[in-house]
Amino acid sequence: MIIDQAEVIVTSPDRNFVTLKITTADGLTGLGDATLNGRELAVVAYLTEHVVPLLIGADAAKIEDTWQFLYRSAYWRRGPVTMAAIAAVDMALWDIKGKAAGMPVYQLLGGASRNGLMAYGHASGKELPELFDSIRSHQEQGYRAIRVQTGVPTLKAIYGIAAQGADVGDASVRYDHEPARRGAKPVEEDWDTRAYLNHLPGVFEAVRNEFGPDIPLLHDGHHRMTPIQAARLGKDLEPYDLFWLEDCTPAENQEALRLVRQHTTTPLAIGEIFNTVWDFKDIIRDQLIDYVRGAVTHMGGISPLKKTLDYAAMYQIRSGMHGPTDISPVGMAAAMHLGLSIHNFGIQEYMRHGAKTDQVFEQSFTWTDGYLHPGDKPGLGVELNVDEAGKYPYEQAYLPYNRLLDGTVHDW
Repeated sequence: MIIDQAEVIVTSPDRNFVTLKITTADGLTGLGDATLNGRELAVVAYLTEHVVPLLIGADAAKIEDTWQFLYRSAYWRRGPVTMAAIAAVDMALWDIKGKAAGMPVYQLLGGASRNGLMAYGHASGKELPELFDSIRSHQEQGYRAIRVQTGVPTLKAIYGIAAQGADVGDASVRYDHEPARRGAKPVEEDWDTRAYLNHLPGVFEAVRNEFGPDIPLLHDGHHRMTPIQAARLGKDLEPYDLFWLEDCTPAENQEALRLVRQHTTTPLAIGEIFNTVWDFKDIIRDQLIDYVRGAVTHMGGISPLKKTLDYAAMYQIRSGMHGPTDISPVGMAAAMHLGLSIHNFGIQEYMRHGAKTDQVFEQSFTWTDGYLHPGDKPGLGVELNVDEAGKYPYEQAYLPYNRLLDGTVHDW
């Protein structure tokens, strides 16, 4: 189980992905996802120049010890670049351990706590007819829960609306499928919080009238509201019984969530931009959220996110792991194994990767009747086709950014 080789592989089939491949002296291989959307090469440099030299000759069986060594020995801890790099190592070592044991990773984490993972998809539309069509399409694909994102009158391009693809870049790529646009500069979008707050409740009223009370509906505020604005939206959306309101206000100001909580019973999901358990500690302890949105890829791997979710379970807070297409199939597999094993699973975000990505990353997971399952192949159940990966070199890409009507840069 001694690590003989560690290779950082960058490929861009439908978007940029960073993968760490670790090989032991006895020929076992493990994959880890180190993708950081829009800043991929920063993680590549961190891995290649700082982490990989430390792995050669190390014992691949020592997952916890390796994690602690990489986290503590750097002294300058945390942050998305560091934690994505550590996450890739952690995932790859779990992958190797599963293959050595002849078991899928979820068995090593305690076995399955459920038959499958309910997932939600991303429906969107500039206007109601387009949104309704998107919701129906997701239902036909088997989704039992659906995130609803809508255009706002007077705003030409905002987060999460698939139909904007032709407006902001390559029309062949759905905007909600991959918002990072390839090119030398980020795309500028516009924003008006007042118009959004006035428009959104009517959209959810229309969706409930069309699709009934039973389908779980979610919405992502994407950090764009002040605390009092978020409190207003949560209260305005209460009649429409949301499964959750996500990232209603920038969560770095964690005390702000106390104000939101005082004014609404709409469940809150927070944390896709968090990197460690320390980011979640207080809002879990004070019960200011209902769902942990952490990503295996951005929080240092399976090991620390499991600890975070075990802590959250003490307060009846459940998982809602980040899972759009900027999490590679390796990172998604890791999330599935973890979600299948923990008791306090809530829901899994799931966006289907493109056909090119599925050729580069050969996957064993299944999608049946709205439920995901990671499969029973040993390890994580994903293999990298190196020849296919080599066909798609890195392409510079940036996430968009927002400006208000007066030109002020705003949270996207």
